[in-house]
Amino acid sequence: MVGCQRNSDMQSEGVKELQGVWVQDSVANQKALLSYTLHTFTFRCDSLYVTMDVHAKKKTIPDSCYNNGNWKEYAKAVYVQRGDSIIVEGIYTKENGKQKISGCYKNGQYIPRFKVVSLSKDTVVLQNKYESTPITLRKVQDITCVPKKRLGNVKSKFKC
Repeated sequence: MVGCQRNSDMQSEGVKELQGVWVQDSVANQKALLSYTLHTFTFRCDSLYVTMDVHAKKKTIPDSCYNNGNWKEYAKAVYVQRGDSIIVEGIYTKENGKQKISGCYKNGQYIPRFKVVSLSKDTVVLQNKYESTPITLRKVQDITCVPKKRLGNVKSKFKC
């Protein structure tokens, strides 16, 4: 980490063009897929809050978690942009934003790596390095970044 320094507990301004709430309305060929996830991303300064609306036609998890094939997962993170990439470091949470360490669905670290395929005033297309389906998001709300002191477990470790 040459050239990096410890970051303060204050948020940085993040990526100005991303500030806001972005929703994914559909996934290509979603009716034909056995499972798919629709995302809602909220970029607030250098923080990212994600809601994942999961749809599964085939039961691959315990009955008590399956919920008729539809459930939500949540994550909160910090992000930085490096070139055409968004590097995310965070955790899976409960709906209330508290860290999730057990239970149904995903828990632990939330660390996707996104390539920004395209970005306009009202649409962004992200490609997750670990998945093949692009995420096309539509902006539904603008947010003005007002940096605040960080709370909880998610802190930006370095400023490079």
